[in-house]
Amino acid sequence: MTSVLHVDGVSRAFDGRPVLSEVSFQVAGGRMTGFVGANGAGKTTTMRIILGVLAADSGDVLWRGKPLSREVRQRFGYMPEERGLYPKMSVMEQIVYLGQLHGLSRASAAGKATKLLDRLGLGERAGEKLEKLSLGNQQRAQVAAALVHDPEMLVLDEPFSGLDPLAVDVVVDVLRERAASGVPVLFSSHQLELVERLCDDLVIIAGGTIRAAGDRARLRESYALPRFQLHTGADVSWLASWPGVTVVESDGTRAVIDLADGADDQKLLRAALDRGAVRSFGPVSPTLAEIFREVIR
Repeated sequence: MTSVLHVDGVSRAFDGRPVLSEVSFQVAGGRMTGFVGANGAGKTTTMRIILGVLAADSGDVLWRGKPLSREVRQRFGYMPEERGLYPKMSVMEQIVYLGQLHGLSRASAAGKATKLLDRLGLGERAGEKLEKLSLGNQQRAQVAAALVHDPEMLVLDEPFSGLDPLAVDVVVDVLRERAASGVPVLFSSHQLELVERLCDDLVIIAGGTIRAAGDRARLRESYALPRFQLHTGADVSWLASWPGVTVVESDGTRAVIDLADGADDQKLLRAALDRGAVRSFGPVSPTLAEIFREVIR
């Protein structure tokens, strides 16, 4: 995994109030990096500093080991949380216009815009004014605007906001295709279940500081509890009185349990087998929501 974007010790204050403090993380080429945190945690400020919309008070943003220049930033694709397209212009007209601002010829921009809008399910609405579209379709148009110039990196602030489940799937597929081609993708979202499904790497920010960052699977291993799920063909109510076991949830023949330090999971498994067939028994990895709650305490 080769990191191409490196946010290194970035701090920022507004009117003397610290908003970011020594923020550091990396985004690798060809990977989807989820950036999560509560409202006001510092996600949007960090993204704006990456894009050069805001300046950092201290720290650096590096691209392939060198300070991130204006010329490189112009090759990025950015989608702000607040929709920034023109409501009175047609969808096609402004996607083409934005492509031209990034250096494409009008013909090239039109060709790319047509393919993108078709891919995002907006082909039949391309000639309509943006204000005539639903909020979800306006969001799809915003995604097209970020992608039309084939950016070298994508920075997307809440790209799935306002999308129904089918539209989310379409946008997810498009972003995965870009990542598969080698483009690094940094995106924020409040939908933790979606981030968990989509991201390769994860960055969690709270109170302007990074609380956890890294490969999603490794983070789940790092924050794993001694939690197991047992699914049998027999009643599992006996678990409540087993030494060292705390029953988290149970529905008759299935239970999720926490084991105290020193409790023997193999002894527990043998006891379950003595009582009937065991369909499954194994550790339960924490969800992103559980990791998030743990690290922001």
